[in-house]
Amino acid sequence: MATTAVKFGEDGFEPMPHNGEARRGSPEEEPGIRVLLADQQAIFRAGLRKIFAVEDDIRVVGQAESLAETMGAAGKFAVDVLIFESALAPQPAESVTDFLRKSRDSRVIVVTEQPEQELTLECFRRGAHAVISREIEPDQLIECVRKVAAGEPWLDAKGTAWVLDAYRTNAVRPASNRSKVQLTPKEAVIVACVTQGMKNKEIAHRVGTTEQVVKNYLRKVYDKLGVADRLELALFCLHNKIVDTNSVPPAPDHAESTTLRAAAAAAGNGSIS
Repeated sequence: MATTAVKFGEDGFEPMPHNGEARRGSPEEEPGIRVLLADQQAIFRAGLRKIFAVEDDIRVVGQAESLAETMGAAGKFAVDVLIFESALAPQPAESVTDFLRKSRDSRVIVVTEQPEQELTLECFRRGAHAVISREIEPDQLIECVRKVAAGEPWLDAKGTAWVLDAYRTNAVRPASNRSKVQLTPKEAVIVACVTQGMKNKEIAHRVGTTEQVVKNYLRKVYDKLGVADRLELALFCLHNKIVDTNSVPPAPDHAESTTLRAAAAAAGNGSIS
């Protein structure tokens, strides 16, 4: 299993490639899930490297021990999954958004000392695919990384309960004028797909258009309903029954979709893209 030596210099994160590892865009890039470890504690990073070293499909391509080094890595190196310590940033949820702006193809797993409901929900809203505790078991961490790399959100039992609680809290709020907004037929179909947990690529295939057109429609719907992301959009539309969730057949892999699964999938796609 290839690993990466890391030098922390004036420019921050600077991996020294070994065994064919390459920078973003290189045709010689090795297959597998490329992981960047961003954590202040060297012993924790070492522990994660040992866990991943025995997995054929996961390789650590670099490390960072500060927020600046993490952001520096975002635009320079190909990373599939960032494992990011929340304590690296004063506003970790905002840092998730900043990282994803720089590395649009990456997914983020946020690591916290102790589970926190507010931080968990906010990180999901900002685009994180998972929020985990340092106490997570190795087999669960490996499962989490694989699911997140595949674009799926990962929630433990406590996180699932918090998503449910957020949905119930939203459900008891007084109805606003937003619930009276009328969507066009095309907007309604696209929103129905979102509430079923579909990604933009699948939505585009279902409605016979392109991913960019889907993004454009979602931006208009966000502005029209006054929501910030897919999670808020899904919860709001499900509660106010703005769209018929049965108007679009669920994706084959989501035949058993429920309100919770739809909300969780939307949570894992906090951005439009």
